[in-house]
This record gives sequence, structure tokens and C-alpha cells, in this order.
Amino acid sequence: MQQLFTAIQSASSKAVWSRGVELVRAHAVAGERSEPDQVVLRVTTPKSLVAPVVTLYPDDEDWECTCREQEDPCEHVTAAIIALRQARKAGESLPRPAAAAATIRYRFRVAKERSITFDRLLVAPDGQSTPLEHGLKALIARRDSGPRFAATTVDMAVERILPTNSTGVLPADVLARLVDALAGSDQVVLEDRSIEVSAERVLPIVRVVDAPGGVRLFIDRDTSVTRAFENGVVLCGDTLRAVGEAHLSGREREDLRRGRFFANDQLAELVTELLPSLEQRLPVERATERLPDTTRDERPRLDVRVERDGDRLAVMGTVVYGSPATARIDSGRLVHLGGAIPVRDEAAENARIRELREKLGLSPGHRVVLSGGEAIAMAERLASWSGETSGDALGQFRPLGALTPVLAIEGDDFDLSFTLDDAASLDGSEGAETRRIAGEGAIGAWRRGSDWVSVGELGFARLPGDWLSRFGDQVADLLAARGERGELPTCALPDLARLCDELDEPQPPGLERLRPLLESFTGVPPAGLPDGFRGELRTYQQRGVDWLTFLREAGLGALLADDMGLGKTVQAICALSPRSIVVAPTSLLHNWADEFERFRPGLRVDVFHGPRRRLDPQADVVLTSYAILRIDAEQLVAEDWSTVVLDEAQNIKNPDSQAARAAYRLRGGFRIALTGTPVENRLDELWSQLHFLNPGLLGGRSDFDDRYARPIADGDADSAERLRERIRPFVLRRLKRDVAPELPPRTDVVLHCELDAAERAVYDAVRAAGVETAVRQLRAGGGVMAALEVLLRLRQAACHPGLVPGQQAEHSTKLGLLAERLEQAMADGHRALVFSQWTALLDLVEPVLERSQIDFVRLDGSTRDRAGVVGRFAAEDGPPVMLVSLKAGGTGLNLTAADHVFLLDPWWNPAVEQQAADRAHRIGQTRPVVVHRIVAQDTVEEGILRLHARKRALSESALGSGGGGDGLTREELLALLD
Repeated sequence: MQQLFTAIQSASSKAVWSRGVELVRAHAVAGERSEPDQVVLRVTTPKSLVAPVVTLYPDDEDWECTCREQEDPCEHVTAAIIALRQARKAGESLPRPAAAAATIRYRFRVAKERSITFDRLLVAPDGQSTPLEHGLKALIARRDSGPRFAATTVDMAVERILPTNSTGVLPADVLARLVDALAGSDQVVLEDRSIEVSAERVLPIVRVVDAPGGVRLFIDRDTSVTRAFENGVVLCGDTLRAVGEAHLSGREREDLRRGRFFANDQLAELVTELLPSLEQRLPVERATERLPDTTRDERPRLDVRVERDGDRLAVMGTVVYGSPATARIDSGRLVHLGGAIPVRDEAAENARIRELREKLGLSPGHRVVLSGGEAIAMAERLASWSGETSGDALGQFRPLGALTPVLAIEGDDFDLSFTLDDAASLDGSEGAETRRIAGEGAIGAWRRGSDWVSVGELGFARLPGDWLSRFGDQVADLLAARGERGELPTCALPDLARLCDELDEPQPPGLERLRPLLESFTGVPPAGLPDGFRGELRTYQQRGVDWLTFLREAGLGALLADDMGLGKTVQAICALSPRSIVVAPTSLLHNWADEFERFRPGLRVDVFHGPRRRLDPQADVVLTSYAILRIDAEQLVAEDWSTVVLDEAQNIKNPDSQAARAAYRLRGGFRIALTGTPVENRLDELWSQLHFLNPGLLGGRSDFDDRYARPIADGDADSAERLRERIRPFVLRRLKRDVAPELPPRTDVVLHCELDAAERAVYDAVRAAGVETAVRQLRAGGGVMAALEVLLRLRQAACHPGLVPGQQAEHSTKLGLLAERLEQAMADGHRALVFSQWTALLDLVEPVLERSQIDFVRLDGSTRDRAGVVGRFAAEDGPPVMLVSLKAGGTGLNLTAADHVFLLDPWWNPAVEQQAADRAHRIGQTRPVVVHRIVAQDTVEEGILRLHARKRALSESALGSGGGGDGLTREELLALLD
């Protein structure tokens, strides 16, 4: 002790030593405890609320003080060593203060509202307690009149939490901080009973218990809690604790409150993901033995599985644990596969995922299917990869040699195969079976865009790309044309001949009899007219009969697509023989009967139509409608017909329609399709007609769509030319200007009219009411009916406001222009046809003509005596104007008495307008014909004219002639409305 005294005295300045002596004389030093290696003393100073604590280490001649003074030793250390030395000399182990000091006691009480209140008591040495109504600084300020007092670190901590002397019910957060500050203090009471205080938070407990078929997870209170208070503290026996924060999301809290069930097959997810996460925040009690064991012995690894999927390589990489795998990682979650569940190492999992992506380009859990070169490259990459793969498909995707095509002509058929150049690449395998690849397989792989074709389980051979780029399309056409039994149909012989010519191969022998079809029909032999034929044929009509007869003898079908008004009917009548069937629109059945009576009166003709119809077994020709064909298909299909004629064959343009399906089934040695518009809207309409005539010529419908329809619609000129070349032998299409030079010229005129203010207001109102919504629905993939309704209303508003529902108007700019032009035409001695698709618009035209004193007749769907109306108009003294609905007068009428045609409302199918105009511009017309289209400016009608041009281009691409389109695609609707 003396050595420590001397050391402190030597290290102290005189001033510090003197202050220490003064503190000893003031009895400021009190000993707290004396131990063999250290002595602890407290020094009370008037300058500080807290009495510094000095610890002396006699054996080490060292010391420390809790004050913050910079001098070392400080005055508290010097006072402590002086007081200790005096006490030891007096026989005391520790110095005693002159008088006992007062202390602070902390009291909690229960309020009526089940909360807990807090206050502080100043307890004098005699045990008397007084509520501390002010802070500690106020207590020190009046210390002379009160008991001696020295604050502890606990006292100061509470003082800082209560900067003002707050008492009563405190908020939960303040109360929690007080509990932390008072933890371990022996100066805390509840009411008048001493209690302990713990800083350990009380948390709810997550319990896992057995449940039928699994376990149940729920949240419960801590059973050690004996009493809870609403402001965030609880009693656990005699210990006061604050309630902790569970750190649960709202969803977690709700799930745990209700209780969450986990089936037995979900326990892996529970023990590997949810419970570890909860255990980091809350105590978890596992009151079940169903939870599977876990292990830390397994490390994540990559499992790459390879499989063959047809001619494609399927690859999927997965991060798994164990070998064999006991668990896999699926979308970031662990899926238990059996055995002990591994404890996840997410860092190692991420490393495996990076390896999978960087070295193999794969994403975990995603099955990638590769073909051709990509599959071979992946197989090579996997073969050199250091990781593990499962499956035996890699060897089946090794690259072999290149292929050489071998084409063999076998009579009127052919065989195409490919031989493998490098037979040694087959690892010693020999034989034709291993070195020959069927043509269908190689062509199929090439059409799918691949450079490789499968050679069974041996690997993949490289396709002869240059040869296929030159001849692949032709070979694909021939393969697609083969029937169910694999034979090549006669209609495909011209295609085979062209391929043989390009390959310097001998042509099929059966082609010789078809050669005229390949030479622009110049070699088609003349055919005599049938016995009993009356009348005369024009030169081009005779050539048509020659062509039809040639195809009939060759067993091939014919598509006669002459321009309207050139006499397709009489050409077909000359080419058919008993017993034949003609299918035509109902409105044309009697026209056909009249034509047979006129040209071949010796034939017995039966009109198979009406409710009392009966098939005449003795009839040479049966006339029926498409409606009856659908209804009585079984009866008509059962007959063997020498010739089957479809008039207006666009009626089977939809291959899925009942009419088309029934027509395909009709049995006839010779098939003829008559139409002026073989292509209206889509190229599969042409496919449907040619499939009826020559099945197999254009392959299957989906095949035709892939190789012709879509490419041509996208502007592929090569595909269009190839299609024209293939169908040319079976399609005869001649235009009026080419074969009937005596036919007077036709002039097409667009008459523009400008809507007046009232009409424009109606049109704009219709547009504002519906266009924006319809366009938005179309772009979102919605139905087209709403858009078609808006388009209908816009077209009506462009013609006459009175057509729009809810509108009434006496005047129409368009009808005023019509009356003006009709008056001019009548004054010059002309006669006119006025067409509209709406009979309601014709109703509005009638009073306009009456006011202008223009006489007229009318033909529409309600007309009963069609022949009488037509005869009256055709008479020399007949009315100068005929009002005609498009539906009633678009086909089957000869109205050459008129030389002016007015189209009031442009229709989006230009072929329909063409048919209407051809009622006047046809054989028998002697005067020039003028076709007037009346179009309202700045309306949807101008967009329809632009649409006409696009639809004619589609027909031109396939047939080299104008056509049109009947329907509207979604894109066309948007173009018209937007």
C-alpha cells in the first residue's frame, strides 16, 4: 500500500494533491469494497451529481477513475489513496463517510386503465422517503437543506431519459428505455414490493404443433408472463420486462395469428426457409416430432440433364444437394426430394448459378430445347465441360459428314434421298440404312431453318445448303403433293418436269400428254363442239372449250377464271357430258336452265331445289344450289358424276365451311370451278378452290399457308412467282380488254363531294362517339364487332345523315350530286344503273329522282318478278334509271341497256363493285361504259379506296390479274378507323 501511496504522490502535482487532502477533510471518500487485488472507493464532490469511482490496484501500483478530468492522477485518486491510508492506520479496511447519504428509489404503480405509472423517491438514511418532484439538478441546488446525496450511473441514465421530471403513465418507448436503464438495480419497487428489472425483451413465441396431415404454425404469448400492462411492459413473476418488437410483416402477422398449416410435403420449406427466418426474430418452440432432420454435410452442386426431344436437344441445369440429390433449388426455393434436408448455403448456390450461366449459357430450372447447329454446339460444350451431366443424349448430337442429294425418276413418280459423304464418321457403321437419309426428313429440317438433319442415334449430318436453296422449294412442293398412299398425283407432273429440266434429269414419261399445259396452252388440240350444240362461240370461248376438254381427258380439274361477262357458263356447258352436276347460287339456277335450253336443248336438265325436290336419276344435268349441297350432301356425294361444276366458286373460299367440305366430297371424273374472283381476301381462298379441283397440288392447308400465303402477304416476290408457275396449267383467266377488243372501253371516275356543315357535324359526332374506344379495344386484342359497328355508322353518315340511327335529314350532298349527274346523262341520251348495298339508301334516292322527274325501276331482294323488272328496263322505251341493291344485282344479270354505272357507297371488296359494274360492261354492250364512284371527302370512304388498291395487289400476286377482298382484317380496320 505504501508503494502505491508513494507512486500516486510522486505523480501528482501539488495542486491536485492539495485538493485531494481537502476532499478527505470533507469526509467525501467512502469505501465500497476491498478485494485482494483491488480496492474500490467513491468520492462525492460538490461539483458533480455523480460521485466518481476510484479503483486502486496495490500490487500493480496502478489506479483508474471514472471522472473525465484530464489530469492523471486526478484529485479523486489522491483523495482515495490518502483516505485509504488513514483508515488502514486506524485499523479499518475501508474509509467511512462522516454521515450516510440519501439514495433514489424507483417506483412503478398500476393505474386504473391497466397501464403502469412511474415516479422517483428520495430515500433518506433514516428510511424516510419523499417523492422527487423535480430533477436531480434541482436536488443538488438545495442540497444544504436536505440529506447528503450522491447520484449513481443508474440515476443519471434515468435523468437523461426523463429530461423533465415526467411521471405518471409513460409511452411504451420511454418506458422500455427506463427498463433498460434500471436493469439490475436494487432500488426498484412495484407499489411497495421490491422487484427485479431485466433488459431482456419479452417476445411472442412461435409454436409448431402437430396437425392432421402435417403441422400447424401459430403465434402465442410467452407463458412466463404473469401480468401485462398496456403501455408495453410485463411482469414475469417478480421481474419487470419490456415487450419487444416482433419485426413481422403484416402478412406474416396475420398468417401467424390465424395459424398456418403445412402439409407433410411442405415441411422441407418450413424447416429450411420459414423457421430459420422466424428464429432470427422470435423464439420458436417445436412441439412436434414430424419436422424432418437437417444436415450441414451436403454442398450444392450442378446437375445438368440432357434429353433428346425428337430431333432437338433438351437441356436443363439445376442446383441440387446430395448425390443422389436430396433437394433441388427451384426459383430460389429448396424442394425436398428425400432424406435429411440440407441446410442451405446460398453463397455456394449463387456460385453454381454463375457457373451455369457463364459456362453453359443456361438459367437454373429452365429447360432449353435446341435444334440443328445450336444443339450440336451445346453438345460439344457439354462434352468438354468439367461438371456432371445426366442422360445419354450427348452422343446422338455429334456432327457427321455432309449430305449429297440423289434424285431418281421412277415412271411418273420420283424418289429423293440423301447420302452421307463421310461414312467413316459413323464409327465403323456400314450399310445403306446408316448412310441414306429420306428426302422428307432432310427437306423438313431445311424448311424449319436448320442446317442439319438427324441420322438416328448416330448424330447429325450437314444439309447441302446450296442445292436446297436452288431446288428445295420445288422438292417441298412435290413432297407436299403426295397423297395418303405416297403416290404423286397427275396434277404435280408439270412441277416434276420443271425440276427434272433444271437437274438435267429425264422427264417423267406421263408428262408428254400434258406438255401443252407447259407451253402456254399453244399445243392444246382443238375440241369439237358437243352433239346438239346450238349457237356460235367466239374464238376465245372456243379456245376455252379446247382447254377444258384437254384437262377433262387428262383427268385434271380446271379453274376457269375469265373476266366477268366473257361467257364462262357457255364454255362449261360445252365441256361437260351426261351425267353432270352444277352447283350455283340460288339466284342463278334458272339462268343456268335457260342457258342449257339455249345452247344444248337436247340435254335433260333437272333443277334439284325447293321443298319437294327429288333427284331425277334420268337427268343428264342436275342443277342445285350451295344451300342444298349442304343440306343433301350425303345424297349428292353418293352419286358418281361425270362432271362437277361449281359456279361462283368463291362460295367455297372458306375451307372450313360446310359448303366447301361437301364440295370436296363430290365424286366426279372432271371438276370445273367458275369464278371471276378466285382470290378476294386471302390466298387460302385460292387453295380451297384448287384443293377441290386437284387435291394435293398445293399440299395441305397449313403447308400452303407456311410456304405461300404468309410469304406472299409479306411481299415475297419469289414465292408469288413460284405459285403462279405451279397453278398456271390449271387456271385460265382472260380479261375483256385482251379477248374482246370489240367491247367498248370502260372509264372509271371518282366523283368527290364535300359534306355540308350539318352533315359534317353528324359525321364528326359519330366518329367522336365510337372511334377512340373501338381502336383501343382493337389494339388490346378485343373483338372486331364494335369496330365494324362504328365503321358502318361512319359509312352511313358519309352517304346520308338519315341513315344514322336517331338522325333525320331531308338533304344529302351525295344524293344531290347523283341527281345532277343523272340529269346530265339523261339529257345526253344515256341510261344508268345506281347501286347501293343499303336498301334504306335506295329508299332515300327515290324521292330525289321523283323531284327531278327521272323515271326509274328498282331491283332488290324483295323483288318477286326479277325478269319483268329487267325486261322493262331493257326495253327501248324503258325507264332511264334502275336502282339496284348490290346483293340482288351483283351477279347473273345482263343489263347492257345501261352505259353509266353509279356506285353510291364504296364497299371494301372491290370484286363486288367489279361485278356490279360488269352488269353493263359485258358482251353485248355497244357503247362506252362509265363507272362513277361517289366518295365523300375527308371520310372513311377515301380509306376504302386505298384499301381497294392493296387487295387488288394480293390477287395480282397470285393470278397476275385484279381481284379484291371480301373481309376486313384487324389491321385493315385499324387503318380505316385510326
